[in-house]
Amino acid sequence: MLVSRWEKRVFNYLMRLVGNREDALDLSQDVFLKAYENLKRLEDPGRFAAWLYRIAHNEAYSLLRKNRPEGEMGMEPGTPQAHGRMYPVELSLAVERALAGLTVDQREAVHLKVYQGFKFDEMAEILECPVSTIKSRLYTALDLLKQILAPVEAGGDSAAKANTRSV
Repeated sequence: MLVSRWEKRVFNYLMRLVGNREDALDLSQDVFLKAYENLKRLEDPGRFAAWLYRIAHNEAYSLLRKNRPEGEMGMEPGTPQAHGRMYPVELSLAVERALAGLTVDQREAVHLKVYQGFKFDEMAEILECPVSTIKSRLYTALDLLKQILAPVEAGGDSAAKANTRSV
């Protein structure tokens, strides 16, 4: 019952972190296996969501550490250009590109807060860092997303100006 209730959310979270469908599927299975094996260790059933996402976070970061060469940082922020109105699919792609331009920590903070709806204290528990750090990551990420996506909203000449500003 827990798997059927949480599998899509956990998969989507993992997919956004690792960016690969097959890896996200494998990690999802690992997450639920570890959750099942350690369910008796969960002290407060009301904290199940944060506990489950903490397992998912740990699994994703283990994979990312294995697959990433040492010293490699997050992707360089790109600035999508838009001319005129965008279709919802185009806007969605622009948002995904903008999210890819954030650091992994910033992207994860956005996903947990915006897409998953966690409270700051739950996010702090999942990421094992202070609430102030979570807020800093989130607000910095949101500011960067505003800068990156501003040309998408304005279109045309604003996109060119934003490109020169971000360089």
